[in-house]
Formats: sequence, structure tokens, C-alpha cells
Amino acid sequence: MAAALTPQQLSETHRPTLDQALETISTRAYWSPHPEHPKAYGEGGAPGSLGAAEGKAAFDAVLNTRFDLDQPGTDGWTGGEVSPYGPELGVEYPHADIDVLLPAMKAGTAAWRAAGPETRALVCLEILSRISARTHELAHAVMHTSGQAFMMAFQAGGPHAQDRGLEAVAYAYQEQVRTPGGADWSKPQGKRDPLKLTKTFTTSGRGIALVIGCNTFPTWNGYPGLFASLATGNPVLVKPHPRAVLPLALTVRIAREVLAEAGFDPNLVALAAERPGEGIAKTLAVRPEIRIIDYTGSTAFGDWLEANARQAQVYTEKAGVNTIVVDSTDDYRGMLANVAFSLSLYSGQMCTTPQNLLIPRDGITTDAGPKSYDEVVSDIAAAVNGLLGDDARAAALLGALVNPDVKARVEAAGELGEVALPSRTVANAEFPDAVVRTPVVVKLDGTKTDEDAAYLSECFGPVSFAVAVESTDAALELLRRTIREKGAMTVGAYTTSPEVERAIEDVCLDESAQLSLNLTGGVYVNQTAAFSDFHGSGGNPAANAALCDAAFVANRFRVVEVRRQA
Repeated sequence: MAAALTPQQLSETHRPTLDQALETISTRAYWSPHPEHPKAYGEGGAPGSLGAAEGKAAFDAVLNTRFDLDQPGTDGWTGGEVSPYGPELGVEYPHADIDVLLPAMKAGTAAWRAAGPETRALVCLEILSRISARTHELAHAVMHTSGQAFMMAFQAGGPHAQDRGLEAVAYAYQEQVRTPGGADWSKPQGKRDPLKLTKTFTTSGRGIALVIGCNTFPTWNGYPGLFASLATGNPVLVKPHPRAVLPLALTVRIAREVLAEAGFDPNLVALAAERPGEGIAKTLAVRPEIRIIDYTGSTAFGDWLEANARQAQVYTEKAGVNTIVVDSTDDYRGMLANVAFSLSLYSGQMCTTPQNLLIPRDGITTDAGPKSYDEVVSDIAAAVNGLLGDDARAAALLGALVNPDVKARVEAAGELGEVALPSRTVANAEFPDAVVRTPVVVKLDGTKTDEDAAYLSECFGPVSFAVAVESTDAALELLRRTIREKGAMTVGAYTTSPEVERAIEDVCLDESAQLSLNLTGGVYVNQTAAFSDFHGSGGNPAANAALCDAAFVANRFRVVEVRRQA
């Protein structure tokens, strides 16, 4: 096929961005090539990008249509997405005969491998660039499949997701070029002629990679694995969550267009949408053609993948029990505001949202004087109420509950203990059918450490537990136990004591959990920045991978050596 995108064009356009990404992952400084503000797109913004009205129109134009991808093996159509805000999307996606699609995906592998690490990276950057230009359109798709409020869907589902994809490409490129493409080898043999060989070293992907999408962050959690696998030479099959297909379907369409224009087989990226109740993730996961799996979701299925998909390299992000230890603070108001925002953002439906607040029973010292356990809990509740008191502001921060299971957990939380902060229904003026609930905070006794204790398991959604512990030392013992047994994506702590700070840090280093200390400003424990922050560690049960480090990319390819007599 004729290439509309030449290697020279790709290099001129994207090599500077790749170089900057490589520099940034070594310095860990702040950088992003993808603007966070909606006004940076469209007229007067990024060239060729859709503005707010254009993006909304593009999203509306997809609704109630068949989303044709021209994929091999299409044997029917499937859909059924309903927005957490109420409307049915009405989009139908191609359903694939896997026995036809998988061989077609492998057909383009040789040419993709021969292109080499740099060309693959630059093609990936062209895909990301085109995704970025359609951020407004994708924001609506993310919003109406995940329940995120628009601004969060725009930022987290757009530039932040794109940053994570680019970060994965940078790590993938860096790891692949550690080994030179060739070498002339000569071994002295004394008086005899030296032994001489010519050696070539080629990076070769493992095989077809499967991305199993999640409902809450389809692009943010999907892009790292997708682009890490593609950049390392693997075809990628994207299996979206059935309630969040559209954002990844748009992504697949863009990727296929770019691959074709660059002269590669578009079937290197394909979509596997499923019929209601089909459960094709299990079927796909054990296919011999599938050699890499990226998964974000429940612990139960993540554990199943790790146990059963033995032919594949499996990267999982599962559930965990995220914790904040409250020992003392020199900015009590700042702490309350920061914790309140962290509990409220996207209705607590983030894998990084704090669940357990460990507070000494005898209280804490603060710049506002000593505060008892009951006062701290009451003040956190008041801070949440103050943040979410206005329905319009609350709706913009909370978004909507992503599924009925979350709603059921919120409603059942009151049975677990004394409710310090009851959840209330929030009206969304623009979307009256949206299910919006404020967080619930329940008081629990931290001395009850039996297996049935509610705070020893994840309760996904806007449910948090204010756990009364005997002391800070007891809090650290409980923190260590929950990380070791259940995992944690995030740990937060507040203390004015250097000794306590070191003790908390030691627990997190021992148990491989990412720690945030004394956050009182505009950075929150449930947020991470690409190129600088690691998302997860890969070292505790919450996830076996980190976004993003060398371990996340290096096992997606192998180096194959060919030796020739010189």
C-alpha cells in the first residue's frame, strides 16, 4: 500500500517530541505536550484540532450509527451502551469472528517488526497527535461511558491519557535501543587469524497483545498498554468494557487510519466488541495467539488472568485498600480541604481514592490545637459538605455513579457502622437521569482486625472509613497489613514528626506502596502526573505493574540475534 506518511515526515514532525519525552523521564520534571485547557483546541488553538462545538458535533454524529472499522471477520453488530447520565448512545460496533480476525492481525507483523523501534515510536506519536486533535470529541465519549464530569473526562480522558500513552512509547523506545542493531565481532586467537562474525540484533514482539478495557477510565488505563505493545512490535486487540466501548473504538479507528497512511497493515490494531453477556475476555485471554494482556478491573478477574493466561505476559491493575494515616498536621484546614476533595473527586470511583482514614483514638495535634478523633471525623465531614454544598458545583466534581453496584455499596454502607457523613442525592440540572451521590463516611473500630472488618477489603466508590486506632504505631501496623494482604495504589499521611514520617516511609518502602506526605494544596493523593509520578508500584497485590517503568515495557519484546561468518 502507498504510504502517505513517509518516515522523513514522521521524523520531522514527531522526533522532537520523542526526544523531549526521553529527556523528561530521566529528569522526572513536569512536561506535557497535550494542553489541559479546552480553549487550547479549535480555532486559535492546536492546528487541525476540533474546538468545543466541533467536538460535541462529532460526538453527536456518531450516536445511533454503525461504527464500521472495515475489520476482517465481522460477523454481526453489537452495542447497548447507556450513559451514566441517562441517554442511550445507540452505537453499534462490529462483532468479530476471532478465528478470522486474529490471523489477519498477525499478517502485518513482519513489516511492523522490520520498521524498527524509531519508526514504530513515531507512528505511535502520530496516532497520539490525531487523538489529541479530537480531545473534545473523546471527552464526550469518556463522559458518557464512564460517568466522569465533563472537565475530568476532558483532562483525564484526554491529555492525561495521551501523556501516559506517550510515556509508554518513550520507555518502549528507550529499552529497545539499549541493544545496537548490529556489531562486527572479532576475537583474537594469538598467532592464528582472529575469529570474526557479523551480528545483527532485532527487537521482535511477543505476539498479539490484548487490552481489556475498564469502565471508569477507558483511555487513561487503556493507552499505556496499547502503545507499549504497539511500539514494541506487537499487534494490539482492544477488548473494551461493554459499557465503555466508544472511547476505545474511536482510538482504534484513528490508529488504523494512521497505520494505513504510514504503509502498514491497519489490522495491527483491531477492536473486539462483545455481545451482551458474551464474556469474550476469558475466551481471548487463553488463546495461544494472545501473548500479552493488559487488564484493569476487579481483583477476582485479575487473579484469574494471572492464574490461567499462562501463555501470555499479564499486566494487571486490580483493587486495593488505599489509606491515609493522620498523625498530626501544621495546616489543619489545608489537610481537611485536601482530604475532602480526594474523597469526592469522581465520586471516589478512582483506583487511587483513599478509603481508610486511620486516626488515633486519642486524637491528633494540629496548628489549631489538639483535635479528638470525633472532632477530626466531624471536621472532615464538614469539609466535604462545604465542598459539595452547592448542587451545580457538586455535580461538576462528582460526575455520576458508573454502575448500579456502586450505588448499592453507598446505600449499604450505613449498615457497617456509625455514619459520620451520610450520602445525599445531588441533582444534575443538565442530566436529570444521572445518579449522583455525595461520599459517605463511616466510623469503624480499628481494634477489630478480624477478616470480616469492613476496612480490610476494598469498597469501591464514594465510601470511606474513619478507623479509630489505638495509636500511630497501631495505624502503621494496620497500614502494613492492608498493603501486604490487599494492596494499595496510594498511601497518604499527615505528620509533623520526622520520626513518624520515617516510620511511614519505611512501611511503604517495605511493602512497595507509593506515598504522598502532608498534601494540603492543589495536589491530591489520587492524582499522578505522567513522566514524573509512578502509578502503582507493581510490588503489592493492587497491581503487578507500574505506569510506567522499564519493567512495564521490556518484557513485551525479545532481541533476536543472527550471526554470520564475516
